Amino acid sequence: MKSKKHIASLAIILGLSGAAFAQTPQASESDTLQMVQLKDVVISSLKVDRRIIETPAQLNIINSIDCKKFSSFTVADVLKFQPGISMGGDGVWATNINVRGLSENRLVTLVDGNRVETATDLTASLSMIDVNDIQRVEVIKGAQSSLYGSGAMGGIVNIITKDGYFSDKTYIHGNATAGYASVNNSHSEYLSLNAGGKRWYVKVNGSYGHANDVKTPEGILPNSGFTTNNLGAKFGFKPAENHLLKLQIQRSWSTDVGIPGGAAFAPTATAKYKDIGRTLYNGSYEITNLTESFKSLKLNGFYQYIVRNVEMIPNSAPTVVVQPNGMTQITAPQSVLPNATHETFGGQLQGTWKFGENNTFIAGIDAWRRNIASTRTKNIDMTVVKPTGDTVVNKVRRVESPFPKASFTSAGIFAQDEIRCLNDRMTITLGGRLDGIFVKNAIGYDVDSIFKNGELQPMTTQRVTFEAGNEGDFSWSANLGLLYNLTEKTELVMNMARSYRAASLEERFKYIDLGSKVQLGNPNLKPEKGYSADLGIRHWGNKFDLQFSIFANRLTDMITEVDGEFIYHLTEESTYDTLPALIYANVDKALLYGCDMNVNYDITDHLRVFMSGALVVGRDLEKQAYLPQIPPMNGRLGMAYSNPKIGAINLSVMAAGAKKEGKIAVGEKPTKGYYRLDLTLNTKMFEIGRCGLQFFGGIDNITNVAYTNFLSTNRSNINFEPGRNFYIRANITF
Repeated sequence: MKSKKHIASLAIILGLSGAAFAQTPQASESDTLQMVQLKDVVISSLKVDRRIIETPAQLNIINSIDCKKFSSFTVADVLKFQPGISMGGDGVWATNINVRGLSENRLVTLVDGNRVETATDLTASLSMIDVNDIQRVEVIKGAQSSLYGSGAMGGIVNIITKDGYFSDKTYIHGNATAGYASVNNSHSEYLSLNAGGKRWYVKVNGSYGHANDVKTPEGILPNSGFTTNNLGAKFGFKPAENHLLKLQIQRSWSTDVGIPGGAAFAPTATAKYKDIGRTLYNGSYEITNLTESFKSLKLNGFYQYIVRNVEMIPNSAPTVVVQPNGMTQITAPQSVLPNATHETFGGQLQGTWKFGENNTFIAGIDAWRRNIASTRTKNIDMTVVKPTGDTVVNKVRRVESPFPKASFTSAGIFAQDEIRCLNDRMTITLGGRLDGIFVKNAIGYDVDSIFKNGELQPMTTQRVTFEAGNEGDFSWSANLGLLYNLTEKTELVMNMARSYRAASLEERFKYIDLGSKVQLGNPNLKPEKGYSADLGIRHWGNKFDLQFSIFANRLTDMITEVDGEFIYHLTEESTYDTLPALIYANVDKALLYGCDMNVNYDITDHLRVFMSGALVVGRDLEKQAYLPQIPPMNGRLGMAYSNPKIGAINLSVMAAGAKKEGKIAVGEKPTKGYYRLDLTLNTKMFEIGRCGLQFFGGIDNITNVAYTNFLSTNRSNINFEPGRNFYIRANITF
């Protein structure tokens, strides 16, 4: 009830604000009931702005309206409805996506074209984005290393946030959104203000959200709530004709984020992000139309800082050891506090040339660097009971570094040529890239310091985990894309690519003591290499749209964990010893293949039926076994009715097949198939004076079915997804 009153109060305040700022609102965000033509959407993720119908790549697009229509806890929560994209994660907030069987460590995630580089053990890269501030998300399916370098083996996810704009007349207007969801009694509020003129604009925005533990059909999922807030600002300025300067800052910060099923923690542990945040500073300067053929020169630079502060309560029974002298030692872990900071900064210089009407050429250089620093503090109560019955309690604080301080630097040069031929019936893109990867690390130890009752203890058994070092490697990638117009409305699309992924800092330098063995990185890992191909057909009719593609992706030198031994020496001694370990190594060859499709058919001007589906198979060719974390066959079927005088309603069924024993990777748990029935609706934009008001709402999981998500269940300990959820959202433009 308190949340509902909070939203009602906000709506009144926003209404008064609308009167105060009265200007003609943008007509923009209400595409309420018009059947939007996907083919005409302009994308920018392939370095040149192109309509989808002109783009020789397989892709998925969501826009700001999609983020309002769905309940939209995170970006992944909206993307999961797209064919070939599945959602997994460690809770309601900490989510990720899987594209055609490849998860986030083999995808490149961008925010406004800037890389998001963070830890791979815990999902969250897509959760540190304000869903309310998204203008568009472009997911390019298939290898794109020739444009984006290391990591783009499965594709790229480019999240484009809302921007300001120039206008012949000075303007000021704003947008406010408030929403409520019943499944976790969550509320969220968002406000943005825009002002500008002929040569300048500024946009500022902020949001706040809070959620309690989520309800599932089997009860409450403990430790699944969160609190989040976001701030952002963008500034644009034209210092001269054909010159454009852009600056922006984004800050996302969340607290008390429950991680109910984090794979990095023991099943009995309670873990949460006490703080997790992302700050981005970005600037660009572009000059257009330098000469008749030299169309654009753009310089871009960014700095991104991500911090993770985790609190883990072990909830495990104390260990009791009775020593030969009669003393009893009781060890009781109290808390584990991992902390890590991730800095990424870089820049790019890109030129675009137009050599005639049918030839567009781009070339550029880019470089980026990621720095990581981490600590893990273990607080332990050690109680000694003497034979006399006297008791001594020692408070022990053990400070470790899961990774030594390390940096990952990538620098590359890229070029891509686009040629249209055969009277514009065929478009050919040919691109290539050369990259240098440079990794540097400080010396690493299994423990940095130990304090007993606040006093620093001498380090007599400190193990060296990684010697200080420098590593360098070079790699190349290439792509060939073809788009051929069979008819005016039907086109064939083909892509072939060679991609790569250099080992992450975690895979090179991880050291985590699991008790009986350790998880150990390998500084000498070679890059993974991928060879992929996909073939698709797209039809853009007046009433019928179809996108269908088949794909195959063969990976070599895959990085995975294998049993081995950790060979170490003590800092005080020259002797060596060993411990059982899970060590990262280049051992596997893999093949992923499958298909995905999307169909829309307009029965009338107001009634549309739609259907989508995806299938992917992943095989480990070395072990003749199934790959882990491959989503089940899944799809969506639905119907949408729209009327410009009223609004729109959408009813759909989302279903996933079973993952049975014998068809999954070793150690994974089978899951049953399921279906989920969802309803979304929205009104038209109501004009109230100079303001606009629009409502969105719906019901997720109408039948309250209890189901498990294979990608979440086998990554963590979450056995049931959210139950029935009623949600409503109001959007005011003023």
